[in-house]
Amino acid sequence: MVTTISKGSETTMGGIDAALKPRLRLRTPTEYAGWVLSILVGLGILASVLTNPNFKWGIVGKYFFAESILRGLVLTVFLTVASMALGTLLGLALAVMRASHVKPVSIAAGLYLTLFRGTPVLVQLIFWFNISALYPDLRIGIPFTDIGTAVDTNAIMGPITAALVGLTLNQAAYMAEIIRGGFSAVGKGQIEAADSLGMSAGMRMRKVIIPQAMPSIIPATGNQFIGMFKETSLVSVLGVAELLQSAQLIYARTYETIPLLIVASLWYLVMTLLLSYPQAQLEKRYSRATSTLPRKAKRVAQPEGAAR
Repeated sequence: MVTTISKGSETTMGGIDAALKPRLRLRTPTEYAGWVLSILVGLGILASVLTNPNFKWGIVGKYFFAESILRGLVLTVFLTVASMALGTLLGLALAVMRASHVKPVSIAAGLYLTLFRGTPVLVQLIFWFNISALYPDLRIGIPFTDIGTAVDTNAIMGPITAALVGLTLNQAAYMAEIIRGGFSAVGKGQIEAADSLGMSAGMRMRKVIIPQAMPSIIPATGNQFIGMFKETSLVSVLGVAELLQSAQLIYARTYETIPLLIVASLWYLVMTLLLSYPQAQLEKRYSRATSTLPRKAKRVAQPEGAAR
C-alpha cells in the first residue's frame, strides 16, 4: 500500500508550519526607555537599602540563623503542613457534602463555608483559644444518655492546639470551594458514562470525578499552601513561638526591632520562593491549556488518498 499526500495538503501544512514559527518582535524606543528607567530605579532602591545604616545588616546576619529563629521556622512549617493536610481532607468531605443531593447535608456544608469564610481567621484563632470560656468541659459520648466522658477544654486547648484547630477549620472552608470548583470542571458526559457503567456514587467519585478534577485543583491548592505559610504569622497573637513570635521575643529583649523583622521577612520570602518552584512544576504538568493548531496540523497530515 502506497500513501500519497496531495499538493494541496503540502501547501496547507506549510502554511500551518509557518504560522507555528515564532515571529520576531521589534523592540520600540519606548520599550528600551522603560527598561533603562526600571533598571535605574531598581539600582537606586538597592543602593539605598544596602547603604542605609539604619537597616543594621550586621544584626540581620547575626540573628538570621539564630537557634530560636530556626525553631520558630520549624514550627511554622509544621503548622503549615499539618493545617494544609487536615484542611484538605476536611475540605474534600465538605465539597462532597456541598454537592450532595440530600438537602440537609448540602445546607449544613453551605453554612460551614459561610461561617468560616465570612469571619477573619484572626478572630477564629482567638475564639478557639478561649473556647473554654464557653465550654469548660466537653462531654464526648452518646447524646441523651449517660454514656460518655468529660474533657477539660482548658487542658487540651493550648496555644499550639488552638492554632492548629483554627487554621485547619478555616483552611477547610477554602479548600472545599477549590475542590468543588474542580468537580464542576468534570464534564457531565463523564458522569453519565460512569452511571451507564453502573458505578456507585463512591466509585464514581474515586474513579472518575476526582482524577479528572485534579488538574484544576492542584494549581489552586499550591497557591493556598503558600498563602497558609504566611497566614501562620497570625498565631503569634496566641503566644505560639513560630517564626514571627520568635523574632518578636528577641527584639523585645534587644530593642533591635527593624533588623529582627527583616530576618523574619527574609525567611518568609525564602520559603515562599522554595514553595513556588514545585507549585510552578505542578501547574505546568497539570495545565489543561491546549493549543488547537497542533491538532489541526495532525489532522491535515493524515493521508488524503491511499491506494486501495
